[in-house]
Amino acid sequence: MRKNSSSQISILRLTTIPMSLDLLLRGQFAFMKAQGFEVCAGSSSGREIEAIIAREGVAHHVFPFSRTISPLLDLVAIFRLVRFLRSHKFQIVHTHTPKAGLLGMIAAWICRVPIRMHTVAGLPLMETKGLKRKVLLLVERLTYHCATGVYPNSFKMMEYIQRHIYSSETKLKVIGNGSSNGIDTDYFQTDSILERRALAIKDELQIPLDHKVAIFIGRITGDKGINELVGAFKSFEKLSLILVGPFEPDLDPLDDQTVLEIQQNPNIHAVGYQSEIRPYLLAADFLAFPSYREGFPNVPMQAGAMGLPSIVTDINGCNEIIAHEINGLIIPVKDQNALKLAIERLLNDAELFERMKEVARPMIVNRYDQKVVWEALHQEYIALIEEYVQ
Repeated sequence: MRKNSSSQISILRLTTIPMSLDLLLRGQFAFMKAQGFEVCAGSSSGREIEAIIAREGVAHHVFPFSRTISPLLDLVAIFRLVRFLRSHKFQIVHTHTPKAGLLGMIAAWICRVPIRMHTVAGLPLMETKGLKRKVLLLVERLTYHCATGVYPNSFKMMEYIQRHIYSSETKLKVIGNGSSNGIDTDYFQTDSILERRALAIKDELQIPLDHKVAIFIGRITGDKGINELVGAFKSFEKLSLILVGPFEPDLDPLDDQTVLEIQQNPNIHAVGYQSEIRPYLLAADFLAFPSYREGFPNVPMQAGAMGLPSIVTDINGCNEIIAHEINGLIIPVKDQNALKLAIERLLNDAELFERMKEVARPMIVNRYDQKVVWEALHQEYIALIEEYVQ
């Protein structure tokens, strides 16, 4: 007899580190609990765990996951996962992030968990070459082989996987319109308090009243397109640029001339990491997000929900959130001149700018509101339960 009631189903959600549970899947576990599922979370240890337990109302279990290549530690993690799965009898194991995906899917396959789901939110191998790329390809293929379903969080990501990694159409599926968690569009909207804070930010940064403002949010690194952004920005006199995010020179350092320009140009304002980005978005006129690669990035969705048009590169996720000349502009990757021309269009074509600004928020609300994304995943769980769980 098939088990059609979600109250009979236990789900284990795994990420490599607890920060991913906290930031990438926030609110999702509590929603699934409200639908009648028993939900447990798992990751390596970290300070975010207490907050996750309190906010989501779920149990959390620590596993020795490492983000680096650590064969011995990985074997220990698989052993502990297998022991845990055999003692708890989950019907669904759903993993995110590469290492948790690999180890979680192997352990779930060994234990014959009926529904083994892996979400692909980003592929580091897209920017790697040589032996490292071959190793990462092997990891992805093994993960997908052990899963019953593989869920790229964008349609372009699914196309890339089909072409370069894994061609099984029976396993690959995008849930809803994409995105792992959507965004809280009730939170990302304007109000009078945020508007006053935005004006205060512009005053604190001494942004001239006749300047338009571009904003970037993310890691301040080379692979986020910051070299190209700063290079293009230098061409404009009445434009200010706000860079929100931490400098991470150990990951992908900026060119020396880019760092110098950021330090010396009075119209570039590097404000570091900000836990509250909404007033900074309201202080800006448009988002510039020239990243080299993404999974399904939150920032263009957040900017759109706050009513900002975006300039994004033609990469996975970005080219689905943004429709060219509808709610933003799409440019080639690593093309400084194309970025400059796109900025010129937004500054000089008032009709285009206003048209994109008007539709920016409705497009995000209709397609990527969290409740829309959560319900699409909920329906996928129900369909899989009816198919696999007897």
